Amino acid sequence: MVWFLGLGIGGLVLLVLALVFDGVWEGVFDGFGGGLDGFLSLPVIAGFVSALGFTGALVLGTTGAGAGVATGAGVVAGGVVGWVTWRFSRVLMRDGAAPAPRGEDLTGTSGAVVTAIPAAGYGEVLLRLAGQPVKYAAKADAPVARGTEVWVESVLSPTSVTVRPVER
Repeated sequence: MVWFLGLGIGGLVLLVLALVFDGVWEGVFDGFGGGLDGFLSLPVIAGFVSALGFTGALVLGTTGAGAGVATGAGVVAGGVVGWVTWRFSRVLMRDGAAPAPRGEDLTGTSGAVVTAIPAAGYGEVLLRLAGQPVKYAAKADAPVARGTEVWVESVLSPTSVTVRPVER
């Protein structure tokens, strides 16, 4: 029974190490058979080993059956836990979300001037990019006062835009 408990605890330690050191362990094992990606990832292996150990200990301790029966039950439970872990990690890793916002997405959006824009220089505007407020350096054809609502005409760089006041 001590061997089964050791396997269970060893699997949990491997899982904690895989979570703490995220991709480092997989990088270490990249040279072995194409790496530990997919069904042979460290969380899947850790889940399998833990389930094998704890299920084997449970079967051995409660039924009095031999080590062979306990090992068989552990392998079945480990296979189920490994498969569930693999499926769950695939769901978490699926990249079905919208693409990351880009600076060009700002063209045509509205914002407010937070630092007045002089005629020949830069001020600052507060815009929303993917729902988050972001401050950009702003340039305009004419002076724009603080607090004025503006539209973004073009993106000059990753941190600056050209704006014009909203006409109502």
